[in-house]
Amino acid sequence: MTLPSRRALSRRGFVTAAVASLLVSCSGNQTDRSTDDRTTDDRAGAEKTGNSQSPAKAAKALGRSVPVRLQVPAIQVDTPLMRLGLASDGTVEVPPIAADDKAGWYEHSPTPGQVGPSVILGHVTVGSYGDGVFHHLSRLRRGDRIVARLENGKAAEFAVTDVRTVAQAEFPTKEVYGNVGSPELRLITCGGPRTGDGYRDSVIVFAALSSDSTQ
Repeated sequence: MTLPSRRALSRRGFVTAAVASLLVSCSGNQTDRSTDDRTTDDRAGAEKTGNSQSPAKAAKALGRSVPVRLQVPAIQVDTPLMRLGLASDGTVEVPPIAADDKAGWYEHSPTPGQVGPSVILGHVTVGSYGDGVFHHLSRLRRGDRIVARLENGKAAEFAVTDVRTVAQAEFPTKEVYGNVGSPELRLITCGGPRTGDGYRDSVIVFAALSSDSTQ
């Protein structure tokens, strides 16, 4: 399949390229095991939750400011954020496979706190280095806190509204990348059992802006 070029990459094209790129980059010499360490009841509960929903008191949208750090206390994630664009072949860049694994913000999506879905990608495993920065992403639950620290000194705080583990063939493109009327966040990685040199599923966290701070 021919991937879209940099100029021609529409939102739909970005979705296809991003998912494909992340799947390839999740490969590595790991043991053949599932990355979803929740119980069966936990997974069922998460999969039954609805689509992204705003908290009762939605925070006011922020101006554009590049995110520089991501913190997810519930799964002990505290990572610098690199900027991800498009590779020379038109696919979406992903963070490099490295011992010092970092998540990355896709620079053609809104910055965290702006209206629309801001997209952050991370690895579940990083080859021979072991667990990736988003290895425990599927453990998040509705209401868990996510903080994106911005270049301008502000912090955009989000509340998780949904966590889904979905088969690649059933990736909810429109729900993940479609236009929304409020500031939202998407965290994406691979998940489920290994299939060959990749993973069967995607893990997607939906979150909505809950507050902002200068701290």
